Amino acid sequence: MMPVDLPIWVALLGNFGFPIAITIYLFVRFERKIEKLETVIMQLSDVIKEIKHK
Repeated sequence: MMPVDLPIWVALLGNFGFPIAITIYLFVRFERKIEKLETVIMQLSDVIKEIKHK
């Protein structure tokens, strides 16, 4: 790679680095929330089953 290409990489990182970082952050947050939601849905399913059997 030639030193002339360095400003291109800096520009690409400046243009795309922030959106990529935000996207990764949001994916991690949503993954945790989806896992919690899955747990709550499973608990709700168990409660509904108990109510049906009474």
